[in-house]
This record gives sequence, C-alpha cells and structure tokens, in this order.
Amino acid sequence: MQFESKHVKLGLMRVLIADDHEIVRRGLKRTLLEEFPFAHIEEAGDTTQLIEKAIPGTWDIVVSDLAMPGGGGLIALKKIREQHPTLPVLILSIYPEEQYAVRVMHAGGSGYLNKDAAGEDLIKAIHRLLSGKNYFSETTLEKSRPVSASVKDKPLHESLSERELEVFRLLASGASIADIAVVLSVNASTVSTYRSRILEKMNMKSNADLTMYANEFRLI
Repeated sequence: MQFESKHVKLGLMRVLIADDHEIVRRGLKRTLLEEFPFAHIEEAGDTTQLIEKAIPGTWDIVVSDLAMPGGGGLIALKKIREQHPTLPVLILSIYPEEQYAVRVMHAGGSGYLNKDAAGEDLIKAIHRLLSGKNYFSETTLEKSRPVSASVKDKPLHESLSERELEVFRLLASGASIADIAVVLSVNASTVSTYRSRILEKMNMKSNADLTMYANEFRLI
C-alpha cells in the first residue's frame, strides 16, 4: 500500500491540515514536523479551502477540524471521499467523541481525535492511519455496530443529516440566520428552510429548545 512506502517511513510525506484557527494549525504542524521532519505540510483555513486543496492534490493524509466555516470537516469529508475513497482523513474536534465519532465513521472518516488529546495521541493516530488502519475507540466501534433497537429509541439529533446537524449546532450556539448563512456560504432563506426542517424532525418549537437539547447531549 502507498501508506507503507519508504518515503512515508522517512517522513517524506504530504499532509494537509485544516483548521480555522491559525494557532491550532501552527501547533499541529509543529507536532507533525517533530515526528516527520521532512514532511511537506500545507494548510487550509476553512472548508472551501480544504476541499479545493484536497481533491486535486496527492496527499498521504488529511487532518481536519470538525467545525469550520463553510460546513466543517464532515461536509468536506463527503466531497473528498467522492474522489479519494481510500485517502486517510483524521477528524479533530473539541466536541465529545460519544456524540460525533460515529458520524465521522459513517461519513467515511478514518479516525476521530479530541483536540484535548492531541500531541502524542495525534502521532499515534497518524501512524495507525498510515499503516492502513482506522483510529476509533472501542466505544465508538461498539456504537457503530448494528443494533436491534428501533429508530424511536435513538436520540433525536441522529435523524439529522450532516448539513442539518451543522445548522442545528450553530443555532443552538446562538448564531443568527444571517450569521449561519455567511458561515455556510448559502443564502438566508436556505438556512431558514434547514431550521424549519430541524425543528420539525426534532419536534421542537424554538432555538431555545435546540440550545437546551444541545447542552443536555453535549453537542456544543
């Protein structure tokens, strides 16, 4: 496999890192270069840049934040998978693993790592992905397996699509329709449509209801 090639073992690999905070990208780059001193590392500051660089490029691994302007890592992941079905993509997030890691797995992600655990765990995850394996906890793997429970027993937010979940998270965080439209690069009427759909799916009436739910399930 290409991930086991000599140039990767020597650190001569191509890495694309995406995060909307420059200081985070700088820290990730420094950590990676300590382990792979000859790696070629490029950066993306939002979802659009990530997609624009990832799809036409030749990368050994992509490391992306979950939540970024333009839709976030899950939106980018789907686009990347259409062109590069085997490219290792590691998703980083400040959000709890129990709420997002299974979604990352189902979307085609290769691994999930909480930002609080970055550093040594990041390098461990990179090595595992480069060897052709995934990086998910046993808890996540267990939750991803088919179960006999009916759909009605699942949390309401699991009925949302990736885009709906992103809009839900932003609404629950207090963002306005106009703000979300800018973040996702869509018009306000589209966001309003998403909001109506989310409220209907989750049987809720207001943004306050969404915020209470998001806090209860640690989604924000």
